[in-house]
Amino acid sequence: MTDSLVALLQAGKGYHTEFKQSLDKTFVEEACAFANSGGGRILLGVTDNGDIKGTDTSNAMRSRVQDMLGQIEPMLNCHIEARDNILIVHVPEGTEKPYGCSRGFFMRMGANSQKLTRNQIIEFFQKEGRIRFDELRNPKATYPEDFDPDAYKHFLKLAGISTGLDREILLRNLDCLTEDNRFTNLGVLFFAKDIDFLLNHATVVCVLYHGGEKVTILDKKDFTGNIVDNIDNAMLFVKRHTKVRYKIEQLQHEEIPDYPEVALREAIINAVCHRDYFDQRANVIIEVFADRVVITNPGGLPSGLSEAEFGTKSVARNPRIAALLQRIDYIEKVGTGIMRIRQAVAEHGGTELELRFDEFFTATFRSKQTAPPVKTDPVTDPVTGQVTGQVTGQVTGQVTGQVTGQDASWIIEVLSACTQPLKSSEIQQIVGITHRETFQRNYLDILLSDGFLERTIPDKPKSRLQKYRLTAKGQALLEQEQKQ
Repeated sequence: MTDSLVALLQAGKGYHTEFKQSLDKTFVEEACAFANSGGGRILLGVTDNGDIKGTDTSNAMRSRVQDMLGQIEPMLNCHIEARDNILIVHVPEGTEKPYGCSRGFFMRMGANSQKLTRNQIIEFFQKEGRIRFDELRNPKATYPEDFDPDAYKHFLKLAGISTGLDREILLRNLDCLTEDNRFTNLGVLFFAKDIDFLLNHATVVCVLYHGGEKVTILDKKDFTGNIVDNIDNAMLFVKRHTKVRYKIEQLQHEEIPDYPEVALREAIINAVCHRDYFDQRANVIIEVFADRVVITNPGGLPSGLSEAEFGTKSVARNPRIAALLQRIDYIEKVGTGIMRIRQAVAEHGGTELELRFDEFFTATFRSKQTAPPVKTDPVTDPVTGQVTGQVTGQVTGQVTGQVTGQDASWIIEVLSACTQPLKSSEIQQIVGITHRETFQRNYLDILLSDGFLERTIPDKPKSRLQKYRLTAKGQALLEQEQKQ
């Protein structure tokens, strides 16, 4: 007896090893279980305790073993080896799971094989991608009662599809309706109203935390619309609550976000498109911290895709969702999203990317940005007399603190205009920022807090008649600049 066989017997039965004293009807069950699990070997002629009793190793016996293996569907190629007076049947992990026999479906559970129940079979089929969530008929939705014409028109516009086509025919061609005009889950995700009721777990949850810990929630939104609106709203939430630095040269400025927008958008689309929709325990969650953005979706790597192949090989968990998102150019090509995320992060240079797989898929974008030192050519503040940095020149860095000491041509431009009171919208137009909240946070609030501008109606800051005018400090700074 070889040393390897002795070691195998001493190790005993396990996840990859089974002992059988004789070839009985349970043999094919064990082979099925190994094929549906991680593969293994069955030692014929060995008792449960690992004692060798021996068995027939003739060609006739091998033929009997092959005949029993032939009962497995789909067909499975196994290797039979004679070692001394026992037979070792090597069963590979199947590539076309699930495998079954006349007695049902079996899986390896520890050192034993177990017949799967109905629910376990359904779960197994789902996990292996034999049943696609996006293909199934939705049991709650009815057409046309739950149909959202606005979502449909928006999709047609994005996809460049004529609105003159027959709606039911087009929806069936898109796999959103069955032949008897019942909504599929795909149709619900894209074109149904009240999705929160029809598919509650399709909600996208966005949370803003104070600092770097999950303690204080500053803002939280649950987006319960169609899949396209959820992607757009989630992206707006992240943009609204992440920082933007400004690189300013003369009268031109360049916005530099802490995180590459392309990468964030791809990650959000990836989470919504490729999540495990059979798992109703969790939603897609997007969390914004002071130093990072974390995007999490239920469902790790899909079956058939290894961690080493991730990002280079395409295995779509929800291929029809991916196909419709591709029709509207939300994804370029199935399988390229992760590559685009990594490329965008590399080009941005200020973000670290971490990808983690378990029962969930998590993408973490961690900011490496620190405010660079401000140019400090000495100049005296004309009002306070405090020595600060030079106002003119090029500014890099995040405009969120003191304006004095930072070069920003937009400051002088705004102060020059505000010699006459202006509305917030008029100042925003001068700066050239389209997003109102970004303008408010990163421009107007700074000038107010630093005392360069003041409200014309200070006791009613949100008044619709509110305007902003130059203060004495702002006038002094403007005059100082004009002298240079």
